[in-house]
Amino acid sequence: MGKPKLDHGESYLAASPGGARAGKVFATQIDTLYRTSMPGVLGALAAALILVGAFIALGGLRPLLGIVWGALLGICVFLHFSFRIAYDRMPARCSARTWGRLFTLASLLDGLWWGGATMVLPAADQFEQQTLVIAVALVVAAGAVPAFASHFPALLAIFLPISLMSAVWQATQPGILHQSIVLLIGVFIVTIFTLGRRTHANLVEMISLRYERESLVDDLRRQIALAEQANMAKSRFLASASHDLRQPVHALGMFVGSLARHPMSAEAKGLVDHIEGSTHAMETLLNSMLDISRLDAGVVEPRRQIFPLGPMLERIGAEWEADAENKGIELRVCPTRAFVTSDPVLLERILRNLISNAIRYTNHGAVLVGCRRRGETVRIEVWDTGPGIAPANQQKVFEEFYQVGNPERDRSQGLGLGLSIVRRLSDLLGHPIELVSAPERGSMFRLVVQAARAAVEPAPAAPIQEIGVNTLRGTVIAVVDDDLAVLEGMRTMLSGWEAKVVAATSGNELLEQLGRAPVRPAIVLCDYRLRAGEDGTEVITRLQEMLGERIPAILITGDTATDRVRLAYNSGFHVLHKPIAPGKLRALIGNLLISSTGT
Repeated sequence: MGKPKLDHGESYLAASPGGARAGKVFATQIDTLYRTSMPGVLGALAAALILVGAFIALGGLRPLLGIVWGALLGICVFLHFSFRIAYDRMPARCSARTWGRLFTLASLLDGLWWGGATMVLPAADQFEQQTLVIAVALVVAAGAVPAFASHFPALLAIFLPISLMSAVWQATQPGILHQSIVLLIGVFIVTIFTLGRRTHANLVEMISLRYERESLVDDLRRQIALAEQANMAKSRFLASASHDLRQPVHALGMFVGSLARHPMSAEAKGLVDHIEGSTHAMETLLNSMLDISRLDAGVVEPRRQIFPLGPMLERIGAEWEADAENKGIELRVCPTRAFVTSDPVLLERILRNLISNAIRYTNHGAVLVGCRRRGETVRIEVWDTGPGIAPANQQKVFEEFYQVGNPERDRSQGLGLGLSIVRRLSDLLGHPIELVSAPERGSMFRLVVQAARAAVEPAPAAPIQEIGVNTLRGTVIAVVDDDLAVLEGMRTMLSGWEAKVVAATSGNELLEQLGRAPVRPAIVLCDYRLRAGEDGTEVITRLQEMLGERIPAILITGDTATDRVRLAYNSGFHVLHKPIAPGKLRALIGNLLISSTGT
């Protein structure tokens, strides 16, 4: 049913008058009054009928008085039902204040009717009948507390006339019993008034708290919506910034790779090495951001298998042993015969990050890597004697770019993305990650992995073949990229590998060049997002249709937005992310050419 029109000008024991919430509270008080009062009205009607019937049976009720009394009873009941029906059908027709006044009027008539009944209904010399009428009337008055308490004036309108008229009538009667009844009614008035006021205050407070809670929930929803909008804006900005940064870094890597093949002095070679180091640092940061985007996009699918854990830990330990020795700390990897069920590539990425973090932040002492078998699980633990992590920061270390004790953002201490990737990978694999640490007492990261029952060791995967420069000699490679610096960098690098390059900034330009030139590309390298909304997958598809065969294709992208990353991987083409290491690109091109020719 509808709610009454809010009246912002009145509220009893509610919030500040005139406020929107105060108007809602008062409107709810009136709505509660109309919803809860009818049982009390019907109960009073039943009591009146029983009382009239008893008096008629006793012969003490005069006919004319009975008719008048019954008519008044009918008027009171009619008003209550009429107001209730009108309120249910048209609650917004009147303000909450008006609906409250109408109900108070009906309650006042009830009070006068019952109060008058105590004075005129029983005979003056019938003390028992007087006592019965007063008792019934006071019960009706007391019963009005739970029914009418949401609107205190309505409660007073029925309660005070009954109590005061009964007390006045009894005070005019001689005798100690009548005077005692007057005192008892006085106690009743004080008790019921106090109880009614407190009940009213509790109801209003409860209604106020409900609206306050709703207001807090609405405010929380607004704050969540704002936070989500801000997060989406941040994600779009980071994706755009990452894409724009990847373009020049990718081109720089191509130029540096080409420059490194030229003969030069030792001093120039040193400068090139420094440039390569800086480029590699930028690539590391961008690739770490890409890893997070790929995980968020859901394009990383675990390939679970059963494998021994020991060789993996030994291999990682051997790779990081030199770094530990350079820092003067001991790296100890405990041997294990445990077999686990997981994705070996992703699990190794987690363990590499945990071990590298432990070595990076440990300046003295040791780093210990070991396993414990617990039931159906294997717990891989990485202990260190580093500075430790305070409890307040232990969850923050899994956030992006957060580093304990590195406010200056010293790049030598990492980028603050390793543990964020660890958290995402552990969630993806279903391997809980735990942290136990205390300041100045070191840290322990524990990864819980499913133990394997069968010690089945799969055959090792064939490594990607290293392709020499001569393999690409004379190979026609089509390259499409709308960034001229990237396009020139790719042309320079591929030409340095003695390949023939057909370079274009769009799909139409590439098709026009191939239509004029008597060459047929053996492979196409195409940027994913081109100008004017052109899609790299469409360019590759058009080229394959024109050539009449599915030539090998590599989709190159600088996007990190989760939706674009997902679309790129769903295209079915090989995907590489800018910036690309020249050796990785050369190896993939060579392997695709070998696979396509079967040689």
